Amino acid sequence: MKTSVRFDNAINKLYLAFHNKTLNPDDFKQCAVGNILDKKDSWKHLTDIHGSTKLNYVGLVHQNLGRRFNGYLAIELLQIENAFLMGCGYNLSEQKRLYRPRHINETILFNGLCNVVTELCRLDKINDVMDCSVLFNYNSDKLNTELV
Repeated sequence: MKTSVRFDNAINKLYLAFHNKTLNPDDFKQCAVGNILDKKDSWKHLTDIHGSTKLNYVGLVHQNLGRRFNGYLAIELLQIENAFLMGCGYNLSEQKRLYRPRHINETILFNGLCNVVTELCRLDKINDVMDCSVLFNYNSDKLNTELV
């Protein structure tokens, strides 16, 4: 499968962060996006609420100018971080408050990374490498119609 340079770079950085135990959803420099952006936290100024996919004024300016951060647009960075946090069990309430799970362990971080990889594939319009339905020749649509 052909992948983009930004995809390959992001996967490599996330792989290293996970195995070096420097992946931390509570730290803007060590979360998924922080690692993709070389341990920088300047991306946090693109939104007012950590975990939100809503750009603030600064984020909109960067987005409208087409500015890219290691290949990713501002909105894409927020989507990646949102996928990571949701995969780690965080919840964003309707009041825009981010609720953290009680414990963060390696399994939870791995689940977050799986969500990130799926999101990176979606952004690059490539097949989801985390989708094992192809491996098992499984079609959920077919199963749903058989049950009806």
